[in-house]
Amino acid sequence: MIPPPAVEDSAQPDLPRRPLPGLGALRETGRMFALGLTVLRLIFKRPFQWREFVEQFWFIASVTILPAMLVTIPFGAVIALQVGSLIEQFGAQSLTGGASVLVIIQQASPLIVSLLISGVAGSAICADLASRTTREELDAMKVMGVSPIQRLVVPRVLAVMLVGLLLNGLVSVVGTLGGYFFNVVMQNGTPGAYVASFSALAQLPDLYIGELKALVFGFIAGLVAAHRGLNPKGGPKGVGDVVNQSVVFTFLILFFVNMVLTGIHLQLVPSKGL
Repeated sequence: MIPPPAVEDSAQPDLPRRPLPGLGALRETGRMFALGLTVLRLIFKRPFQWREFVEQFWFIASVTILPAMLVTIPFGAVIALQVGSLIEQFGAQSLTGGASVLVIIQQASPLIVSLLISGVAGSAICADLASRTTREELDAMKVMGVSPIQRLVVPRVLAVMLVGLLLNGLVSVVGTLGGYFFNVVMQNGTPGAYVASFSALAQLPDLYIGELKALVFGFIAGLVAAHRGLNPKGGPKGVGDVVNQSVVFTFLILFFVNMVLTGIHLQLVPSKGL
């Protein structure tokens, strides 16, 4: 009996599937949210690392206070001059103080603090954690039963938040004084009109939203720096890469969150009329 002819298998071999575009970014976002929830949960777990918290608070404050004040003075001057020039065209020069101070307290001060913290302190936190990860120190801590997140990440995130909250008040004061000086000296404004317009337009929720932004921005800056520091790739070169990524990602997230918080504040808090 003649066997039937062999049938050639025309099926193509399985090709590796390409990952969906944006899937990696979505996965990293989910991991960062998971880290944020873990940090919030471990804040209330004992023992709390007070020594690490104090050391990180002092380090972050020491490297951000002077740059923040040096940046705030020209920034407040530019706002005062620009807003004063614009309002003067409408014949309402007496409202310059209130308008410029509100811009500084609500928008400029939290953004200056958050950008400096993420650029200076966040990069240092990310580099420190990434170096520890590449040297396998964090793996050794896990083997010994010590949580790296509770031991290293939680004190750093809380230190960034507290420094941001306190530094925002200092930056607001320096920016307000700088705007007062440039408005009164360079634009021939009157001190009484500057103070009166501020008291007429400003209200306590304006200060609350500035402090809330500084607190949220500090949490985001510390969280992004810690997340990228815990996941370096490529050895020593990867440490520099994750530091750059943490700063860029923090900037993008902060501007988006600032827009959301500002929109919510304007919808919930009515403006104070003259």
